[in-house]
Amino acid sequence: MSDSLLAHFAKKLQAGDCKLTPRREHVLRVMLENKDKHLSAEEVYNLVKLRAPETGLATVYRTLELFSEHDIIHGMDFGDGRKRYELIDPADDGHHHHHLICTRCGKIMEVDEDLLEHLEHKIALKYDFQIDDHQLKVFGLCSECQKKKKP
Repeated sequence: MSDSLLAHFAKKLQAGDCKLTPRREHVLRVMLENKDKHLSAEEVYNLVKLRAPETGLATVYRTLELFSEHDIIHGMDFGDGRKRYELIDPADDGHHHHHLICTRCGKIMEVDEDLLEHLEHKIALKYDFQIDDHQLKVFGLCSECQKKKKP
């Protein structure tokens, strides 16, 4: 895990008059170590508890919300009623990537291409609307579940 990323996110908190306390650092380290995953608050909590057993679930929830407010993580609902979080890559241009969600097994795959750039431009012009961001979630069956479905 990169100490430079940890320092980058600590500076973001400091810019917002917040400190990277030891408990917040545990949550941030879990997010950094799982940066390719979409973790629920409960999953983050269970991973934090392995390194800091005294940390409570409410602390994890508050920390995740604080990190969301400071653009360190992004929370989203993939249709299962649980908010999931992913780390915001400092190298990104401000747009979130898109997600493919299997409705059978719950697998989440990321699509890195910005497929809506042309549509955003058309909408902005037609409706005189400044678009800051968008999300695209596509629901269906992953290749493994499609194979299981076939006789």
